[in-house]
Amino acid sequence: MHFVILGGGALGTILGGHLSNAGHRVQLVARGKRAEAIAVQGLCLRGLREIDGRCEVVRDPSTVTVADVFINTVKTYDSVAALAGLTRLTPGLALSVQNGVAKEAELVARFGAAVTLGAMADFSGELRDDGTVLFTRNINLLLGELSGVISARASTLAAAIATSGVNAHAVDNILSVEWSKYTGWLALMVLSVLLRQPTGDFLSDPEIAQVAAMIVRETAALAAHRDIALLDGSPIPARRVLDAPNEAAAIAVVQQAGATLRAQAPAHRMSSLQDLLRGRRLELEETVGYALRLGVEYGAPMPTLTTCYRLAAALNRTLT
Repeated sequence: MHFVILGGGALGTILGGHLSNAGHRVQLVARGKRAEAIAVQGLCLRGLREIDGRCEVVRDPSTVTVADVFINTVKTYDSVAALAGLTRLTPGLALSVQNGVAKEAELVARFGAAVTLGAMADFSGELRDDGTVLFTRNINLLLGELSGVISARASTLAAAIATSGVNAHAVDNILSVEWSKYTGWLALMVLSVLLRQPTGDFLSDPEIAQVAAMIVRETAALAAHRDIALLDGSPIPARRVLDAPNEAAAIAVVQQAGATLRAQAPAHRMSSLQDLLRGRRLELEETVGYALRLGVEYGAPMPTLTTCYRLAAALNRTLT
């Protein structure tokens, strides 16, 4: 298959490295020093897998015209401008592995609903100073039609990605899957930058676990307003938090998620924390800010997330 991947960060490198190593054609749209590094040393993965892959590096996005599959991996705050630069691209399928739940709307606006798939990325890595990417988690990449069915095209694509080495499956409830991740991800995003600790470490603390559970409940109200059922997914099982009989039980659910992360990926750091430590702008307005705006629109109070957002925003103002 012919893949066009937008962005050469951790997720773009993980996907591009695996797919090119499996024999697929990969065009990776990147810029600046990262484009130069990939052109020279290729797509270098370490950690869960060691791959030194090669791909076509595209510095001018307007030169890309066709692809079987387009994958958006850039930071959410760069997304609209980056998509607009693909002036001639007509993909057969388009998906995004970005954070948040607004990403498909951007793809629909750019390429149309007919080619857009929903996606939830539960794999991760860290771009290191030497240009390699440390592949830390390979849980799943879930794909599905926004209409809520399993299609042949989603199944075929998931199988191709899985065969390359990144765990992937097609599902018939992609909106529930995305929102189930989102409710927990928001907590991890803000808490990681405020605490500056590995994810498993801070989730294992009972006080922090309680804050995370409160954010999950606040965000779940947004999903309920949209009639989206929440599930037990990774890294925080939202349904179990919501169904816990008391606060102590909810805290225990979050702590167990932290213990699992500690055991499976002890060095895992949220991408938001990686950005903070590198002095890079946080994906705050496009993810946490989006949830808070929905809260205002739906009349759903979100006091815990609001407080964490304000603290993270103060940090964000110090970043470039």
